[in-house]
Amino acid sequence: MVCRAIGLMSGTSLDGVDIALIETDGETVAAFGPTGYRAYGDAERALLREALAAAASLTDRTARPGIVAEAERLVMQAHAGAVEDFLRQHDLARGSIDVVGFHGQTVLHRPEARLTVQIGDGGALARALKLPVVHDLRAADVAAGGQGAPLVPVYHRALVKMAECAQPVVLVNIGGVANVTYVDNDVLIACDTGPGNALLDDFMLRRTGVAIDRGGEYAARGRPDPDWIARAMAHPFFAVRPPKSLDRNAFAAFNVEGMSVEDGAATLTAFTAISIARIAAQLPARPKSWIVVGGGANNPTLMRMLGGEVAPAGLLTGHDLGWSGDAIEAQAFAFLAVRSLKGLPLTFPGTTGVGAPLGGGVLSKP
Repeated sequence: MVCRAIGLMSGTSLDGVDIALIETDGETVAAFGPTGYRAYGDAERALLREALAAAASLTDRTARPGIVAEAERLVMQAHAGAVEDFLRQHDLARGSIDVVGFHGQTVLHRPEARLTVQIGDGGALARALKLPVVHDLRAADVAAGGQGAPLVPVYHRALVKMAECAQPVVLVNIGGVANVTYVDNDVLIACDTGPGNALLDDFMLRRTGVAIDRGGEYAARGRPDPDWIARAMAHPFFAVRPPKSLDRNAFAAFNVEGMSVEDGAATLTAFTAISIARIAAQLPARPKSWIVVGGGANNPTLMRMLGGEVAPAGLLTGHDLGWSGDAIEAQAFAFLAVRSLKGLPLTFPGTTGVGAPLGGGVLSKP
């Protein structure tokens, strides 16, 4: 049975809430609906950053001390408002929506300690929207010894099959953290590869007051520091074979504060490109094509650097294939919500390292 599902994603870049509607049976996509975006304001982003810092000391995934509880209320209210605006804007009847997939906001991810924390009260969201909500999608995998991330490879596989690209294909999602999905017919492997936009965004915020190198303009004028990059690439994470995952702030100690804004941006952008391309050596076969989605696909400097690193393989963006590249993670959580309702697995040994294909998610009804 095909379900009409809304997916919601607030990623590690802390830029806002992505929202998307798809029609799916949890295996294939029958139709793509509209997409939308609700940006966080400066004060909201500042609150989320404070919550990230406070959450670093958490040992109980249910604890919500002080600023973390305040941020959780913000996340729920922002997502509820985003859905209400989306329904109104696109003249969508509430009763036509079967389920909402709600990721929440990750504030701590330490799978080695079997700990992952996504703030956002799914039960409160279901009551506010008067719609069923599937949430807490990472917890079951982490509790079973998996990495809990990435969660979206099963959706990536559905997209790749629809695109009929030459395989093996690597689909790259560049958000705050970069992750990849390797698809070669029935072979599905996924992992985080290293920093995405988070290091660069944090650096730009500190140096310019704006948390983005828009269009890669600063990086385009700078010169990457190869010695700095070589030291960064010596981090033990890069020698670990997939599956593997990262906390957003895993590389926070890697700073380029002694460089100019241009050179710092160029160095961090090159670090992202090189660390993504490095994963090819750990895959079963060299990819024939790479497809980039997420915020990083909108950075021409990053795309140019990544293209040079993965050559002679082809490099495309989701936009090139007609996908809603910026909304793919939101679409994925709609897809995952339907899979959860149907008891289908969300994670697999090759994507998170869990021992066997595993379902997940918690259903809250209004």
